[in-house]
Amino acid sequence: MNNAEILAKNEDKRTRCVVYTRVMGYHRPVESFNLGKKGEHKERVKFLERLSRCK
Repeated sequence: MNNAEILAKNEDKRTRCVVYTRVMGYHRPVESFNLGKKGEHKERVKFLERLSRCK
């Protein structure tokens, strides 16, 4: 079963996800940001532990 089939099968169980991010030492939902701040959040580089390991 591929990902699309799994999503289609469980469509009725899905719920909206609220994404939080840390801003100035506390956490806030991204959906409460203004347009500029949402753009800034999309441009952030995500940390990937696999890529940061020393060889």
